[in-house]
Amino acid sequence: MDSETSQKLQAIDFTNINLANRELVKSQVYEALVEYGCFEATFDKIPLELRKAMFGAIQELFDLPLEIKTLDACKMKHQGYVGQSPEIPLFESLGIDYANTFERVETITNTWWPQGNPSFSKTINSFTVKLAELDEMIRKMVLESLGVEKYIEEHMNSTDYLLRVMKYKSPQTNDKKLGLVTHTDQALVTILYQNQVGGLEVMTKDEKWISYQPSSPHSFLVIVGDSFKAWSNGRLHSPFHRVMISGNETRYSLGLFTLPKKGCIVNAPDELVDEEHPLLFKPYDFVEFLNYRYSEKGLRDPFSLRTYCGV
Repeated sequence: MDSETSQKLQAIDFTNINLANRELVKSQVYEALVEYGCFEATFDKIPLELRKAMFGAIQELFDLPLEIKTLDACKMKHQGYVGQSPEIPLFESLGIDYANTFERVETITNTWWPQGNPSFSKTINSFTVKLAELDEMIRKMVLESLGVEKYIEEHMNSTDYLLRVMKYKSPQTNDKKLGLVTHTDQALVTILYQNQVGGLEVMTKDEKWISYQPSSPHSFLVIVGDSFKAWSNGRLHSPFHRVMISGNETRYSLGLFTLPKKGCIVNAPDELVDEEHPLLFKPYDFVEFLNYRYSEKGLRDPFSLRTYCGV
């Protein structure tokens, strides 16, 4: 389980998608998500100034007093402040729900800064809106590759965005320390972006760890979550991943999580269930799945999706 490999994750270029190259990119996306459950996306639609401002905003947020950070700002269940844990003492995280909606971001911002913080609100929202374009492009390609493009509009309309910002305190040693435990995401898709401090590792199907280091400032890591695995009836792979950090620098990162809307049932389309591909997961309510995932039993269960709704 702890053996490493020199393999690198596939890099896919989204900088100039057009009619001539879209089919090639689409096939690369699908093949990567089937085999590894993730890939590195090169996406240059977010200006350098906005990316710098984003990390400044993240740092500004985590510099707030603990009693401010722990205020109940996030409406989505289980998505508020995480930190001060003896199991992962280097890790802190905060969720900003519906971050693609400026009014919602502004409301959350005013919880942390009652006097307002317009630059923070604008930065968070602008970054999310741009990154959501990449998410939508990828999900449309996946549904087309699965041959269920007739569900694209329904699929897009049944999701919300959660932005989680994360801080990993430096361990002040060159030895690797646990930043975040091995886990899969419960989302449909996660898109991760980080500063120059590495540490993210993704497990292959044969249980070897690939150490991920972005190849450029335009690099984002796209990861399939359990809900897309279930929706695709197991065709997409939801990989285990973790964070192991070393050195003297603080690691900041963010994740844009695409989540089924409250009340939505995650259910594989009929077209993806047949004799060759029998149903793997019973339909489930996403919020109820999260309730199990964050229960005492669920937190100890690395295969929570299979336990909760496996056929």
